[in-house]
Amino acid sequence: MLDTGLGRNFWLYTVGRWISQAGWVIQDVAVPLYVLDQTGSGAMMSVFIMAELIPRLLLNPIAGVIGDRYNRKHLMVGFDLARGILLFGVIALGMLDLGSLLIVQVLMSVMGTFFSAGITGMFPDLVEKERLAQANSVLQMGGQVLRIVGPIVGGVIYAFGGIKLALLINAASFFGSGLFDVLIEYPWETRSISSIREVWEDMAEGFRFIKASRPVVLLMVYAIILNTLLNPVFTLLIPYMTRVVLGLSAVQFGSVGTAATVGALAGNLLIAGKLKERSENLLFKAMFGQLTLMLLLAVLPSLGDAAYPLLLVLLSMAGLCNVLVNVPLFTKLQKAVPGELRSRVFSAFETAVMATTPLGMAIAGPLLDRIGPVPLIVATVVPSMLVSLYYLRFKELLLGIGFEKGPDEVVG
Repeated sequence: MLDTGLGRNFWLYTVGRWISQAGWVIQDVAVPLYVLDQTGSGAMMSVFIMAELIPRLLLNPIAGVIGDRYNRKHLMVGFDLARGILLFGVIALGMLDLGSLLIVQVLMSVMGTFFSAGITGMFPDLVEKERLAQANSVLQMGGQVLRIVGPIVGGVIYAFGGIKLALLINAASFFGSGLFDVLIEYPWETRSISSIREVWEDMAEGFRFIKASRPVVLLMVYAIILNTLLNPVFTLLIPYMTRVVLGLSAVQFGSVGTAATVGALAGNLLIAGKLKERSENLLFKAMFGQLTLMLLLAVLPSLGDAAYPLLLVLLSMAGLCNVLVNVPLFTKLQKAVPGELRSRVFSAFETAVMATTPLGMAIAGPLLDRIGPVPLIVATVVPSMLVSLYYLRFKELLLGIGFEKGPDEVVG
């Protein structure tokens, strides 16, 4: 049984996020299907992806300032309602042509960027510090369940009601999420922005904090390097090996992604139900476990019929280890950054990760065609191991984050 002593504010926040994510999952399935049905063009799909990515990259630093200056609860409620109204308006006016939907995609990305800055800064204030790892895991579990069942439900909804029904459900989910957000007790003193200069000064203050905090710099650099190196393994190498090298069927291909998600769900259950804050001490052990499992992927092409079941085992275990890395790492960053700077610091972090992810993909894609998947797995995983070995020299400093003695600051 999970301990439910995380508090009323946490559960209001979490249920609201799950409702919103459910709507997003359905829309994320429906929009690509609709674009492909209308155009059959992969290039148009790329345009829609970039329409969501580019506004986030450009606006994240400014959104971080807004998230620290203004009441985060009000930002969450306001942008939930605004996105719901926008989608209802699109449906009511029949603006379902690709040009209109592309504009909607941009507007949703802009509003989502400012919404995310608010929730990122707010969440660590809603639970006790020693329960933060547990809280992060519980929050993620709902998202992982939705990623397992959501694509199936989204496909069924699109088949029966098309893009209009999918957008309608997502619009309703924003209003449902906003209803839970309204009930959260979160006092926050707003400091209005009177000039553009203040925005730049606040952004600079966030970067100065990052630069001055050695643990934060170390954690951020570590996360960015590993994301750049390893993201292509999950998004490019594993799908390529599954479909092209191993020649697995479409059903088997889908089960591979499900195996990793089930493993991640098991990892979050382990943290939420048993490990709790002790999971923060497993960061490096889990990282080396995950890297070892990923390196074993290189032997799969030589195993014949045994490759598919072993792939499922490796990916489920890697998914579990991935959670035991990401949750502690993110929890430690949450603890290390003061509340009044949190939105700015995490927006800068997200921007750096988003900017370096395409770099890794741009390098890995051509290399995959040139040297093949097995050498590329070695070329990405071995450097990740070397970076992790180097970071062991900072183990005591990094694992000590969040365990310092001091009063907890919890809202509600």
